[in-house]
Amino acid sequence: MENKVILLTGGAGTFGQAFAEEVLKLNPQSVRIFDNSEYFLVEMQRTLSDSRLRFQLGDVRDKGRLRRAMHNVDIVVHAAALKHVDLCEYNPIEAVKTNIDGTVNVIDAAIDCGVDKVLLIGSDKAVHPINIYGATKLVAEKLFTNATMYGKTKFSCVRYGNFWGSKGSVIPLWLKQRETGVITLTEKDMTRFWITLDEATAFAITCIERMKGGEIFIPIMPTHTLEEIASNIAPECKIRLIGRRKGEKKDEVLVAEGEEKYLTRLDDMFIIKYYDNC
Repeated sequence: MENKVILLTGGAGTFGQAFAEEVLKLNPQSVRIFDNSEYFLVEMQRTLSDSRLRFQLGDVRDKGRLRRAMHNVDIVVHAAALKHVDLCEYNPIEAVKTNIDGTVNVIDAAIDCGVDKVLLIGSDKAVHPINIYGATKLVAEKLFTNATMYGKTKFSCVRYGNFWGSKGSVIPLWLKQRETGVITLTEKDMTRFWITLDEATAFAITCIERMKGGEIFIPIMPTHTLEEIASNIAPECKIRLIGRRKGEKKDEVLVAEGEEKYLTRLDDMFIIKYYDNC
């Protein structure tokens, strides 16, 4: 990362902010925070003061803006996405425009601008998806694993579980509900993979260092039931079951049926690579 120019799409989100803070320790030339939320950009600018940060307002749906933002960039981390399962279910076309069309724009802009490496921040919901969010993230993965064949720019993916305490996770909701004495739970035995932001940012940096193009990197993560997490966050509270939301799975998985043929294990990660010529 030293002396590199780095761009984060969706950079004012929870992961983007954590990643920017970590990358700034590695002496980059500059870090461009690209986001479509003026509010989150201003909040980040106020809380994270560093002369190497550049705050750029823009949307991944706008290819021309992406090309301008990626001028002279070495590394792109593509974290911009619509991520809420139920919201994407209700607004599927908007999910496609951001998560699929926006990903195509990132790929095209990176190739046009001669970016060296691009890493997609993906989700385990891309594995055997049953909701529009997971389906769009599966397509985004496929687009990235193929894009390395187009030129010198290298494209790879990370397939994460849930981030502890992110803006979109259930944990902030439970912390707020804890004050009422009752927290809501979809299903007690619903399981999810979890990773801390520190672990996620360190893993992404490792993937950028190791990537050759075409890989899907999967950190080995613990899984917990929602009841286990809720009982630790609010042990004194009553639990009110509200049932599974539309598009939610009971259990997520990290590797799809058929992917094991392309799977290798290295240290604390799995690596899936479909194409040897990437």
